[in-house]
Amino acid sequence: MHAAHLVANLLDKDVAVEVMKKGYSRGLVEAGKQHEAVVALSSDVVSSTGTDAFAAAFPDRFIQVGISEQNLVTVASGLAAIGKLPFAAAYGAFSPGRNWEQIRTTICLNNRPVKLIGTHVGLSDAPDGGTHQVLEDIALTRVLPNMTVIAPCDSVEAAKATMALVACKTPSYMRVARDNTPIITTADSPFRIGEAYVFRVGDDVTIIATGRMTHQALVAAEILRKDGVSAEVLHVPTIKPLDVETILRSVRKTKAVVTAEEAQIAGGLGGAIAELLGEELPVPLRRVGMRDHYGESGTPKELFEHFGLTATHIALSAHEMAGSK
Repeated sequence: MHAAHLVANLLDKDVAVEVMKKGYSRGLVEAGKQHEAVVALSSDVVSSTGTDAFAAAFPDRFIQVGISEQNLVTVASGLAAIGKLPFAAAYGAFSPGRNWEQIRTTICLNNRPVKLIGTHVGLSDAPDGGTHQVLEDIALTRVLPNMTVIAPCDSVEAAKATMALVACKTPSYMRVARDNTPIITTADSPFRIGEAYVFRVGDDVTIIATGRMTHQALVAAEILRKDGVSAEVLHVPTIKPLDVETILRSVRKTKAVVTAEEAQIAGGLGGAIAELLGEELPVPLRRVGMRDHYGESGTPKELFEHFGLTATHIALSAHEMAGSK
């Protein structure tokens, strides 16, 4: 377990925000500078996914496949087979949403170290509605053998994760949101694939969060503090493989758990934690996330309220779990 260095004003309304794809973009360009084998691919969404900066810096190492997500990942698999380090970015609704079979067969079955980047994930593509709001991507990728699954909490961590993926020897998937996200980590915050981090120490309940929901979890912990409940917040940027040791250490202490994710709880982070605790340490558990619903059109704030993904909803669930011990 590592001490996490977070921004001082992460609970304030004026906390800085940035679109996650900018962190991916910075990380990808830096990876390109350090490793000549890094190449980038796009399915006609270069600027939307943050791949444009790499394409401008390394035009000979950028491939535009057009609106063809199945071809996107099969070409990437071929590049990995000849020693390249391909980053293939597309909207998560279409990769892994549209091309799951090609990812399964050409990348994962052959254990090719392709780095898949799914953008506009969760409810972040709010105006486009249920067709574009991919909420199943964690489940789709987590079930695949050999696959690593990452959900950074902000743009700073997205840049670090991008750099870390260069050295990842397995297929990998990283999900990033479309809209502005609070920046809660710093340049000194640790990140390693496969590690979870204690962002806040507590004794009464463990809140396990990933992606943008980690900020909501931290706000929820402050709400709980004012109500006399001590919540420990674990940030889990790597959903597969899970940091079992860190998670179980916290849960043995608090004996109650709430999970929080901007995705379907079936097969998502909540599913992964339920599987782990069911086998190793059964305790009261409540999963906050999408409960068998598709998204709808609206603003991100409206959708978070409508589907019960806010800090207040997390705090209410944590109250219930802490009281059920």
